[in-house]
Amino acid sequence: MARSTFSPPPGPFVKPTVLSVTLGPKLIQTETPIVAGFITAGALAPDNYVIPSFDPRTKKGYQRPPQQTRINELANDLIKGRVDLPTCILLNVRGREARHAYSDDKLDLSALAKVSSAGRKNNYIFHVVDGQHRIKALEKLIQEEDEELWSKYQIPFVCMLGADEGEEMEQFYTINTKAKPVRTDLAYELLTQRSKNDESIVDALAEKGQDWIVKAQNITQKLSDNSPPWRGRVRFAAMEKGQTILPAASMVTSLKPLLSSPYFGMLDIDTQTKIIDAFWRGLRSFMEDPFDQPNGYALQKGVGVIVLHSALVSILELVKSMGLSVLEPESYSSVLEEPLRRLQGDDSYGTPVSGIDFWKVAPHGAAGSYSSSAGRRVLIAKIQASLPRVKVQ
Repeated sequence: MARSTFSPPPGPFVKPTVLSVTLGPKLIQTETPIVAGFITAGALAPDNYVIPSFDPRTKKGYQRPPQQTRINELANDLIKGRVDLPTCILLNVRGREARHAYSDDKLDLSALAKVSSAGRKNNYIFHVVDGQHRIKALEKLIQEEDEELWSKYQIPFVCMLGADEGEEMEQFYTINTKAKPVRTDLAYELLTQRSKNDESIVDALAEKGQDWIVKAQNITQKLSDNSPPWRGRVRFAAMEKGQTILPAASMVTSLKPLLSSPYFGMLDIDTQTKIIDAFWRGLRSFMEDPFDQPNGYALQKGVGVIVLHSALVSILELVKSMGLSVLEPESYSSVLEEPLRRLQGDDSYGTPVSGIDFWKVAPHGAAGSYSSSAGRRVLIAKIQASLPRVKVQ
């Protein structure tokens, strides 16, 4: 489905001197007036705003510096019509006289310029409290792409009239600490649903090297629906924990090494799902307890799934080199039974444990001690080192 790109009204861009706004309720603690409306990007960028970034030397400012990667990605998405900017940026005009620039649902930018520039050399009007990356992305398009076009882009805004830096900081803190981010599992689910109806989403993800997420989410759903070792054990977005043992986001993340590998990544999704199902059924054939009592073992939890799926990249090459089928559980049990029986570590008491006991949850098992990123890399290396060597025919 083709996307529409930004198409502004015809005619040259004229920087506004007055904005149509709606007066809202005042801030409760300080009675600072607030107005809301739309402002063109050209009325802000490139020289009519400032971002009060924190300076560790002077201790002034309160925001992190803008991240160029985020700016570039958003600018690229805007050019290609992949995103809109429907949410408000938060601005402020410092100086108590700023409130007098509002009258009859109009905000007089000329009057604000006189208020904001009093006592300093720069002539910017607005302090950006929230929305720096949106403004910087539009500024990039104005300066590097088409000034006339992107200067006309309209952004919804809320503006405080006369707040000081302390009030800005309070609002910035509230916005960035009280708003709850979207859970990763829900984000992956939404991304997958969007990709089903819009092929350009997949293209955009591929550009960013993130198309594996949609593939992994689909595999995760298929495993939960059809794979005996995983049926009913994956917790998707908004599900109660119940009998589930692994968040969907953990399963999705664990599949990245496989989907990035040359062999597995070239297979269709049904074959990929069958391989993973066969792998876990192969494990279950000689390690029944962790599957019968999953809460007592780490095998099907984060550390186990991430480590074993990373190791599966090498295991697949070994299985193929031995002339075995990658779709049969017996292939994996024959290759892994002895190496995993010998896998050894120390439990929380310092006692050596091996085999099935290695995968018990703390304090009786050792797998939990490998839960950090560095620990997982060590455990992956241990498993790979215990495998038979690939023989060249």
